[in-house]
Amino acid sequence: MNTAFRSILLASCLATVPAHAQWKPVEKIEAYAVSGTSGPELYASIGERGPQASTGTRAIAHTDFKLTWQRKYEPQPDGACTLVSAKPKLIITYRLPKPAGKLPPHIKQNWDVFAAGVEKHERVHGDHIVDMVKAIEALSVGFSAPADPKCQKVRTELTKRLAELSLAQRQKSRDFDRVELSDGGNVHQLILNLVNGG
Repeated sequence: MNTAFRSILLASCLATVPAHAQWKPVEKIEAYAVSGTSGPELYASIGERGPQASTGTRAIAHTDFKLTWQRKYEPQPDGACTLVSAKPKLIITYRLPKPAGKLPPHIKQNWDVFAAGVEKHERVHGDHIVDMVKAIEALSVGFSAPADPKCQKVRTELTKRLAELSLAQRQKSRDFDRVELSDGGNVHQLILNLVNGG
């Protein structure tokens, strides 16, 4: 990576090309089957077959990700070590419910609204993950540690900083879920409309 482009990454807030322009996340959808021909039956099946949340309870849907990096560290003439490039590979997986059988027309309409709303909710979690990776990228490129000719201290210090970004992303997702799942929240309304719709 040349110096001019690295400067764009370091000053991404002022640059015309964002730092993340060189990569895009890979997004996958994994469906799990639910059974039933009515709203209550379908929702009950979600409760039995949905992905397990971190609390051990079943969730309607779940967003997960795998993140790996190609990083290049370079010792500097003054004895420091600098991370000169960091390219992420991000795979986001959305696990969503899908009816195993054909639904009656009016139930299918209700289901389609429910499913679209649930996917929209999960994609916000995906956006949070992408934002975290962008923040990691912005922090990483140009990160340096003095007196580190073997490029060991810079890795340790970087890991500490990145852990803070990861914790912030998790908290952001928890806060979003709390609002969406609360009484009157978007997901709560989706559930009520599905169950009460027939």
